[in-house]
Amino acid sequence: MGFFKSKLLSWGSSSVKVQYMHMRCIAHILNLVVQDGLKFADESVKRVRDAVRWVRNSPARLTKFREFGVEAKSALHLDVPTRWNSTYIMLNTAIQYQVVFDAYERNDPSYSADLGSAPTFLDWCSVESLVKLLKAFYDMTVRISGSLYVTSNTFFSEIYDLSCMLEAMVNSEQGTEKAMGTQMRNKFDKYLGDPEKMYSIIFFANILDPRDKLEYMPHQFVQLYGEEKDKACFTKVQSAMAALYDDYAATYSLSSTQTASSTQAVQSEANQATTCTVGRPQSSLKSQLKKKRLESSGSSKQTELQFLSPQLLLRVVLVHLEGYLIHLGVH
Repeated sequence: MGFFKSKLLSWGSSSVKVQYMHMRCIAHILNLVVQDGLKFADESVKRVRDAVRWVRNSPARLTKFREFGVEAKSALHLDVPTRWNSTYIMLNTAIQYQVVFDAYERNDPSYSADLGSAPTFLDWCSVESLVKLLKAFYDMTVRISGSLYVTSNTFFSEIYDLSCMLEAMVNSEQGTEKAMGTQMRNKFDKYLGDPEKMYSIIFFANILDPRDKLEYMPHQFVQLYGEEKDKACFTKVQSAMAALYDDYAATYSLSSTQTASSTQAVQSEANQATTCTVGRPQSSLKSQLKKKRLESSGSSKQTELQFLSPQLLLRVVLVHLEGYLIHLGVH
């Protein structure tokens, strides 16, 4: 990475831009967080896994299993214990066949004899609760791993959602969920719990999203880092974003006509109500802040960076991309 940064500097890139050339994979961090939590999964998961493996290991057993005639959307899946998302899929599909497993146990003595301990009613209840918990993390992984749409502008919101979910688990009255939440929270704090460990590009992408900008970020910082660190972190993000914006503006300045038209578009956009996505834990927060902003509309002066229009943003990105390709010698 150091060599790559030095090459970019030799090609004419500024020292401001090369600070943001590397970022940890958010999906990988989420995977590590959930993996740590699943270490506290009880024997119920093991019993269900063994039952699924026992049925699938024999074509005759699988055929007999299907003869019980229970319709389900998915077939039985074998999981890879080191991949928590495959464990989620395995448990989620196995729950749909709970009645079939129980019928198999009643009609085939070898089922219980081979397994030693077949899944009980309490095991199925425990697994069902775990599946509901894992679904939120699975859906989050799918969203941030998308390849047919832009994801970088959603990373900070997803990190905020993850923090809210882990906090709810830590405060849970259920022993297993609380233990899982505590372990997962420790892993989360290792990578994302300290603002100094966060990559500013995550915040920048969220700011450039016209649905969010800077409106919700201060309140999200309070949730993530507490009231002692939120102001300092927010000020640092603002300063870094302004420095990066000024660097682009100095390098790729727009004509006066384009600047005037973009300023008019910014003013027009600022006078309209900003739409926001209804997120998961943060939906209530955004709704409340939007209501307060509408009530105090016009009371504060916003900068062009805070209300950057999509058209102006696209122009800056395209100009930067064109300049970068020229540096690479691509025509």
